[in-house]
Amino acid sequence: MLRPQFVLFGDSLTQRSFDEGGWGGRLASEYQRKVDVINRGYSGYNTRWVKHIMPMVFPVSQKIPPELVTIFFGANDAALPDRLSARQHVPVEEYRGNLLSIVQHVQSLGTKDIVLITPPPLDEAARIRHNQQQDEEVSEATSIPERTNSFTSEYAAAAKQLANELGLPVLDLFTEIPKQKAWQTEYLEDGLHFTPAGNKAVFDLLLETIRKDLPHLRAEELSDDFPSHRDIDETDPAKSFVSHA
Repeated sequence: MLRPQFVLFGDSLTQRSFDEGGWGGRLASEYQRKVDVINRGYSGYNTRWVKHIMPMVFPVSQKIPPELVTIFFGANDAALPDRLSARQHVPVEEYRGNLLSIVQHVQSLGTKDIVLITPPPLDEAARIRHNQQQDEEVSEATSIPERTNSFTSEYAAAAKQLANELGLPVLDLFTEIPKQKAWQTEYLEDGLHFTPAGNKAVFDLLLETIRKDLPHLRAEELSDDFPSHRDIDETDPAKSFVSHA
């Protein structure tokens, strides 16, 4: 008996989601014994690069498609084209097209439930401090942010618009996170990546999205993969598992 799979597909904000207190690890805990939550996060990747590995991450030969896929890209695509992280930049229209290609590939496997997650907002001052700490010498390149909220907002809007057009749930982190007090310092450790508190916020918002838009995937609606130990017949254990074979 195979458990259903939730696949988390994204960049470093997904890759690091299984760190202590991470939103992906919290999701795995929420669905323990019900779902295998699989981390497919690729630090530094943008949607242009990830298209080349998509057929291997989601092979068409997979017999049972994921029950749910989260698609969480944009933080790297939105790197400014003339600054420190220019190599990661993807124009917003291409980003939108790449997201559509990813969604269509996942849907071609038979997966119906997909959640698009927008890139989160930034603390631009913290990004400058972080970049300067990475370089021994402060240069012109590290004195200005390599990402900005005004630019990232275009990518968040594109992801949200695409989700709405496709009728998919969307978790709009760019809008939701700034609603919290002191989010720049409480939720972001380097102006971009999440602190434990930021991860908790992402988890809570994702769970809320699932409960609202995909109620059939709420943890309480799913069964454990095998019977509780309390239901095992100690005199004839085998018969307790017949229906699960």
